[in-house]
Amino acid sequence: MEHKYLFVAVDAALKAGEEILSIYTDPASDFEIERKADHSPLTIADRKAHVTIATILNETPFPVLSEEGKHLEYDTRRNWDVMWIVDPLDGTKEFIKRNGEFTVNIALVKAGVPIIGVIYLPVKKELYFAGQEIGAYKLSGITTLEDDATLDKLVAASVRLPQDLQRDRFVVVASRSHLTPETEAYIDAVKQEHKHVELISSGSSIKICLVAEGKADVYPRFAPTMEWDTAAGHAIARAAGMEIYQADKKDVPLQYNKEDLLNPWFIVEKRR
Repeated sequence: MEHKYLFVAVDAALKAGEEILSIYTDPASDFEIERKADHSPLTIADRKAHVTIATILNETPFPVLSEEGKHLEYDTRRNWDVMWIVDPLDGTKEFIKRNGEFTVNIALVKAGVPIIGVIYLPVKKELYFAGQEIGAYKLSGITTLEDDATLDKLVAASVRLPQDLQRDRFVVVASRSHLTPETEAYIDAVKQEHKHVELISSGSSIKICLVAEGKADVYPRFAPTMEWDTAAGHAIARAAGMEIYQADKKDVPLQYNKEDLLNPWFIVEKRR
């Protein structure tokens, strides 16, 4: 199952990325920015990416929970043992700023645990993908799938995560748009524990990928996120030997398809 549906998710992410870039690179585009109920921005790119992904994933046997789709009541969702969790455009604020730090996130979740994850960075042409059976990988320079593409060929062309990156300092990655006082306090505590600490900032789910990749040691998130913000990155992190732990519950990972789709605060780090 994993090979088949991971390849489907990669295809959907790349096609959504193509839709997003067509709008992002159009100098005449004003993104048609709207505001959701929580006042976060929504653009035509979010909507088009959602339609592209949903069209592809709806051909699979599994229901789709997408940030931009209809959110069914928990009485219905609680019966979904296997499901897709999707953020068609994670980092809409970064998209609007035109800094390139936005992603397409697609995860397959089984019994509340992400088992497949795909994160695509359209501007950088970087693809992160993972399955609990095959591991986690990064492929650079990809925009579309060739006609003869297979998952095995993608794996062969990719770098296995985490990479063995030699560093002389402890690296903390934090949100570019949501650096809270609690996060700053956590970073201060890390500085007391480690002699050399470097802080890097990034947008969207890229932060989870940086830990999975081995470029950062930890990503603390003490600000609101939803399940679709983390599910794909969580699958990639898990396949790379990392974990996303609830900040207030020692050794308890994030869970998915909860009645309340809001995540608790969390920390991404090497599995304990």
